[in-house]
Amino acid sequence: MRLAYGRQGLWGLVDHRTTRGPSPSGRQDERVVAAVKDVLRKQRGRSKGTVSALMPRVAQVLQDRYGDSVPMPPQATFYRLVRQLAGPADHPARPARTPPITEDGHGHTPTVALRPGEQVQIDTTRLDVIALFDDGTLGRPEMTIAVDVATRAILAAVLCPGGTQAVDAALLLAEMAVPHPARPAWPDALRFTHTQLHAHKRLLTLDERLEAAAARPVVLPETIIVDRGKVFLSRTFTSACESLGISVQPAPPYSPTAKGIVERTFGSINSLFCQHLPGYTGSDITRRGRDAEREACFTVAQLQDLLDEWLVHYHHRPHEGLRHPVLPKAALTPNQMWAALISVAGYVPVPLTRDDYLELLPVRWQAITERGIRLNHRTYDCDLLGPYRGQPSPIASRGGKWEVHTNPHDARQVWLRLPDGQLAEIPWIHRAHVHRPFNEQTWQHIRTTITRHTDPDSLEADLADALDQLMRRARTGHATKAEHRLITRTAPARTPLPPPRAAPGHTEQEPSNPPPAPPADTDSLDHLDDTPDEPQTIDQDTEEIDASMPTVPYTGLGLYDAQAEALKW
Repeated sequence: MRLAYGRQGLWGLVDHRTTRGPSPSGRQDERVVAAVKDVLRKQRGRSKGTVSALMPRVAQVLQDRYGDSVPMPPQATFYRLVRQLAGPADHPARPARTPPITEDGHGHTPTVALRPGEQVQIDTTRLDVIALFDDGTLGRPEMTIAVDVATRAILAAVLCPGGTQAVDAALLLAEMAVPHPARPAWPDALRFTHTQLHAHKRLLTLDERLEAAAARPVVLPETIIVDRGKVFLSRTFTSACESLGISVQPAPPYSPTAKGIVERTFGSINSLFCQHLPGYTGSDITRRGRDAEREACFTVAQLQDLLDEWLVHYHHRPHEGLRHPVLPKAALTPNQMWAALISVAGYVPVPLTRDDYLELLPVRWQAITERGIRLNHRTYDCDLLGPYRGQPSPIASRGGKWEVHTNPHDARQVWLRLPDGQLAEIPWIHRAHVHRPFNEQTWQHIRTTITRHTDPDSLEADLADALDQLMRRARTGHATKAEHRLITRTAPARTPLPPPRAAPGHTEQEPSNPPPAPPADTDSLDHLDDTPDEPQTIDQDTEEIDASMPTVPYTGLGLYDAQAEALKW
């Protein structure tokens, strides 16, 4: 103190810990702080890594500016310094949680839909359940859902083992517009004919397909809101929407709040459905159990079957965001809101025919040669092509090429647009040799295993023979893991197929191709079994909820108590 008094006088005797101002960087060298800020500023807009990746960059900046005169701080001190200096958008290990802001400085305003199908949001994500794939491996399947904004109804949900293709999203449109068939093993409470919706008798007179349908809303979308993924912006998906008269509205870039309803629905599926299944992974890695892989026992097809049944229960569950103007304090179910809105907006049945399904498939423009239609080293030919061989198509804007519809999941045939507008099936010349469907990925793999031939006919025959041998090895279990994975991971668990052509004047129905039933051991769901009651209904004449109407026992999966949750709200 005597030395400090000799150097600074009375100021040297003051405790300088009380004179320091607040500083987020503490006692760190200001030159190090400036270098860290510069590196964080350059990282904005780039992929976020770890904090340890910033240390060599900061050390290089200090070396270039000051040489060896400014040392790097220890690792723990450096981590604390980055944590103090980096904001939510700059920290490598801290994701941004703030809502996106538009150019005008305001967040996106949620839109309001007043009738079913006015706005439908579609998105794809990984299911938080580990599934057992057909090749014996484990993985999380992809789930694509469509949610109606007005009724909060999940109009369609499809699981795919691998990446979802554009044709899968296009066929999802057809699944929304037609009634969902009820499984034979489902209880009567899940069928449309046993619901207490006020309009169900009148709807049965308008659409006979509802007799065998599940108790789920049927909506033909007017506008579909999608993100900017290549699947939803592809020509296949947009053409399918155009054929059904649906408008596609891409969401603004980097704005998940523009389709926040479907994003929130993913959370509801995870909390109400996925967490009750074996193999549940949790919402993030910190919530994942150690035995998630060992608990996984359901295949993708079995998960699809369970999901289809659970969706019927979901539409009987009161939703906090659905309120009726007459009784705003009561939460309605998606089925009740759908019945209330169609009593005002109306219901128009959409009988999709075989040709309507074919219109949703991808389109190729090919020439008809003397040998037929050549597509990816495959020849499609039949007697129907006789008058059109070597002839240009009536569409001059396509250079004389003909419109051909293909199914990426089954390349054994194509469909040709004839001059009268009908679609005719043209088989592959080697279809009788290959008895199982194959996709383009499998065909491209076969092409890599066959050497080049000078004769295209012998090359195609060898490719068909190699494809048949691959299918036989996969069926008998002698295929390699790579080959088995190639065959089993390129098709959805449930793909709507074109229905058979019906007689004139007959209303066609959507085909039902149910996946295999789940195994008998469903203890993961049975231990949650209870018997909630049927929700209240909306009376058509008075347009108000009749709370005094007796309820009907509702037998379900037992994942929630509908009446108990309604009382909480």
